[in-house]
Amino acid sequence: MNMDQAVGKQAMVQSASPVSESEKNAIIGGVLLSMLLAALDQTIVAPAMPTIARALGHAEYLPWIVTGYLLTATAVAPLYGKISDVLGRRPTIYAAILIFLAGSLVSALAPNMLVLVVGRAIQGAGGGGLFALAQIVIGDLVPPRERAKYAAWISGTWAVASVAGPLLGGTFAEHLHWSLIFWINLPLGFLAMAIINNPLKKLPIVAKHHRIDGLGAALLIVATALLLLALNWGGSTYAWISPEILGLVACSAIFWAAFALRLMRAAEPLVSLEVLGNRIVLTGTLSMFLLQAASVGLSVYLPVYLQSVIGLSVSESGTAMLGLLLGTVAGASFSGQAIPRFVHYKRIALIGVAFSILCVGLLSMIAGHATLLQVEVLTSLIGLGMGTTFPVSTIAVQNAVDQTHLGVATGVLTFLRSLGSALGVAMLGAVALGYGMPLAAEGGVGHIEVSSALPFVMIFIAAGITLIQSLAMLSLMPEKPVRGRREHAAPVLGD
Repeated sequence: MNMDQAVGKQAMVQSASPVSESEKNAIIGGVLLSMLLAALDQTIVAPAMPTIARALGHAEYLPWIVTGYLLTATAVAPLYGKISDVLGRRPTIYAAILIFLAGSLVSALAPNMLVLVVGRAIQGAGGGGLFALAQIVIGDLVPPRERAKYAAWISGTWAVASVAGPLLGGTFAEHLHWSLIFWINLPLGFLAMAIINNPLKKLPIVAKHHRIDGLGAALLIVATALLLLALNWGGSTYAWISPEILGLVACSAIFWAAFALRLMRAAEPLVSLEVLGNRIVLTGTLSMFLLQAASVGLSVYLPVYLQSVIGLSVSESGTAMLGLLLGTVAGASFSGQAIPRFVHYKRIALIGVAFSILCVGLLSMIAGHATLLQVEVLTSLIGLGMGTTFPVSTIAVQNAVDQTHLGVATGVLTFLRSLGSALGVAMLGAVALGYGMPLAAEGGVGHIEVSSALPFVMIFIAAGITLIQSLAMLSLMPEKPVRGRREHAAPVLGD
């Protein structure tokens, strides 16, 4: 890049009118509301699935209500980051909300299971963008040193969705009508758009002369979809070594190789090699990928453990999961508040993850004879330790790149976080199957009878090993001073 281009980019970043404090809060509130919509739709559907099956029939396709959303939401996350860098945040987030609402409308009016699955896939195509765009917009508004405190708001949004989603889904399906789980998105989505409409006009377009690599985007979406299908079907619909799963993995590998080749040869690749070659971005996103795999894997199999070994009912196990969720929010809140006060802010996450590893190890040691109180304390502490990493990784990655690459870097982080969720469930599911624990079909794990706690011991050990790998990646992540308001205006690219 020559000096004129650099000056031009900086001028584009700084040309917009300043955003007032009230406008900033309105924008953040609006994007978090839109993010809540997308997060709710990952949790609100599960309790209503039996009712939906009775109403629409074809229960064999019920898992696709979950899988369809997951596939599209994960695959499009990096694409939204690039689009928002090129076209601007306002039109991109509007497009994401409208696509999400269109999918909600199709789902609510679905006359059969096929249309519902299509509607869910459309929802995911919008929802995947909302996850990334919320963090990107906050990154535009707030310098990295102050941005960390908003990480607790994001974690709180996920916690609200995790608790409110199943409650609303069950209530709507049992007492009203299952379609309300989709109708409710429309007024909330339009409210979010109304809140952010005028303030978002002040955010500049930081890369308006750039282009979007359509071929690269297509290769990424296909490669991701094939991999997620393998992870979702492996061990449940098909055996892990079946021709179907091996074929999906092989095809996914071919498309990933083609995508990598495209990144090296395209004049302007979908994901900048400058961003991918940044050691902070590489290690920070891989650390988040591994941490999310352990976190989501534990959140799926802890209720099964609480029901099968501790003896809780389904509703009681859901309530008992609040310890892990609230611990994660508390850890993220503490970390977010502490980052601006520490020069070596990475140590907050290093200590947190190490503490989580210790607690997971203790849980695996007492899993066969633990009391409910012991499990609650340990899972709360596990969540507390893991929660410290989310703000550190997000801030480190966003702080490592200039404003013109903020969308791409955040999109990559969101993509690997979502992919880690799918990998974690599949990985711990494979461990469970390997130790003789039968799993329910895709789309939910019901009450499972086990003869011993050994499968859960091994699940906790596998989660601990994954956290150790996350800790290793985090320890390799270079530490760059967090920019404040003055440095936030000027593009800085870390190496």
